[in-house]
Amino acid sequence: MQEEVVLSLIIIIIAVIIHRFVIWSAAKLSKRVERSALRKQYINRYIGYIIYTLTVITVILVWGINRDGFWVALGSTFAVVGVALFANWSILSNVTASFILYFAFPFKIGDRVRIHDKDLPVTAVIEDIKGFFTVLRTADGELITYPNNLLLQKGVSILYDRTESVFDLDKHEETDPTAR
Repeated sequence: MQEEVVLSLIIIIIAVIIHRFVIWSAAKLSKRVERSALRKQYINRYIGYIIYTLTVITVILVWGINRDGFWVALGSTFAVVGVALFANWSILSNVTASFILYFAFPFKIGDRVRIHDKDLPVTAVIEDIKGFFTVLRTADGELITYPNNLLLQKGVSILYDRTESVFDLDKHEETDPTAR
C-alpha cells in the first residue's frame, strides 16, 4: 500500500508541474502574440481538464482497481461521449477551432474584421473569443455570436483603419461605372 501512495503522489506532482509549465508557456505565448488574459484562462482551463483527467485515470490504475472492469467502464464512457460528440460534431469542432484561433491566427480581441461569407457577409469588431463562438459587434451595435469553426472556414480580413476589405473595393469598382 505504501508503494501505491508514493507512486500516486509522484504522479500528482508530475501532473501539477506539467500543468504549471503549460500555464507558464501559455502566458509567455499570450504576451508575445498579444492575446487577452481571458483567452489565456480558457486555454489553461481546457488543458487542465485534460491533464487532470489523465492523472485520475493513471492513479486509478496505480491503485490496481480491477483493470478489466475499469477499462470496460472507461471504454463505455468514451463510446457514449463519442456518440454524443458525433451527433453534435460542431461542439467538438468549435472547441478545436478555439485552440487553433488562439495559437495560430492573426486576429485578436479588438480587431475590426470582415468575414467573407457569400450569404451573410459581416463587418464587426471582435469583442471576445470564447470556447465555442466569437462575439462580434457591428457598427450599428448589433451583437453577433459567430461559431469558431466558421472563422476557420470563411475568409477573414483584418481591416485595421480601412472601412471595407480590399475584396469589397474590387467588387464596387467593377459594378460602379463612375469609378473609371
